[in-house]
Amino acid sequence: MYTSHLLPSASSATFPAFGLSSEALTLESLFASLPVDKFAAGEGVFWEGDAASDIFQIAEGCLRLYRILPDGRRAIIGFRFAGEMLGLSCEGTYCYTAEAVTPIRLRRLSRARLRAMSEGDGQLQSLLLAKVFEEIRAAQQHIVVLGQLGAEERAAHFLVSAARRTGADRKRPVVIELPMTRQDIADYLGLTIETVCRVMSKLKRDGLVTLEGRHRVILVRVADLQQLAGELDSAEPWERQASPWCPPQWPH
Repeated sequence: MYTSHLLPSASSATFPAFGLSSEALTLESLFASLPVDKFAAGEGVFWEGDAASDIFQIAEGCLRLYRILPDGRRAIIGFRFAGEMLGLSCEGTYCYTAEAVTPIRLRRLSRARLRAMSEGDGQLQSLLLAKVFEEIRAAQQHIVVLGQLGAEERAAHFLVSAARRTGADRKRPVVIELPMTRQDIADYLGLTIETVCRVMSKLKRDGLVTLEGRHRVILVRVADLQQLAGELDSAEPWERQASPWCPPQWPH
């Protein structure tokens, strides 16, 4: 299984690792003393429509979040990685299925216990609300990506966003490992597998990325990828980005 951190390299210096902000450290303490549950790749942590009785923090691994459409198609709405929370924005029932892409280790906290802990604690309530808003912003951004960007722009956005959420190198080139399959990425970006393969090959031919083996993607020209994704005006300079992400892989 992949290791939830960017592999070190001779040409690398790392971004701040996930969990270094005061918010993440405070939320981390909610789960620190809880036992770890393990799931094998392909297992479901919970299913769409199940009672949303718990929230989760991933200790290791990668999850895909998806919904099944009435015609049977799968729509992946996101991925979650080590250090990230899961299920907080679902009320009553889980609004998606969470399935392990890789072997998973996670901790769970019951909503009843969380409610009791947050009563009278304004700071904790604010932190939890901020996390919900963060999920809403991510969902809104994904709507724009699917509705307004072309295939190549979507792929560039996916790679840039992935790199921002890693403990990746500040030095060029930026190396990420992607554990989800090409079908996963296609379902997330609203594309076909053939289109994903074609776009990645074009990015490689254009010198924007390098594909090493089955798992590794190297972002060679990050600024050009940002511009292709339409993010130069909306994003902070690459060197100042500090919202880390735990890496996926790119199997054939």
